[in-house]
Amino acid sequence: AMLHVGQPAPSFVLPDANLEMMDLASYRGKKNVVLYFYPRDGTPACTIQAIGFSDREDEFKKLDTIAFGVSRDDVLSHQAFRDEHGLTVNLLADTEAEVCKLYDVIREKVVDGHSRPCLLRSTFVIDKKGVVRHILQDVSPRAHVDEVLKICRTLKNGHAN
Repeated sequence: AMLHVGQPAPSFVLPDANLEMMDLASYRGKKNVVLYFYPRDGTPACTIQAIGFSDREDEFKKLDTIAFGVSRDDVLSHQAFRDEHGLTVNLLADTEAEVCKLYDVIREKVVDGHSRPCLLRSTFVIDKKGVVRHILQDVSPRAHVDEVLKICRTLKNGHAN
């Protein structure tokens, strides 16, 4: 089923590049979470996006926000991608595509006459209450991080009380 703004973000636990388990529920009440789903480590657009999130990490921190990149690559692939580009953004390995399915970012595409599951580049902004506040799809990697930062600033202002 499609996820909608205003719904609770589905819970999950996935390993990051350091083999530590990231439990989405552990951020509830503490931080906003940006989950961005991307097709593959090392592709040009994915690299731009990962570097963008890494470069702006301090700005997200000031907004009580932590960003996670999710792809179907395994932990070793994430480690190599991280080390090659000096990434600080947390990369989560969803090798079984379970979380991709939970967030409904897999679409069947016909490639060479065969139907193949493809990951839709999508970003979910989750507030401290664990509620999905924004969903961005078919994002342009270059402008994306600025757009997400803008959204996170509105969350901050909306919950200053």
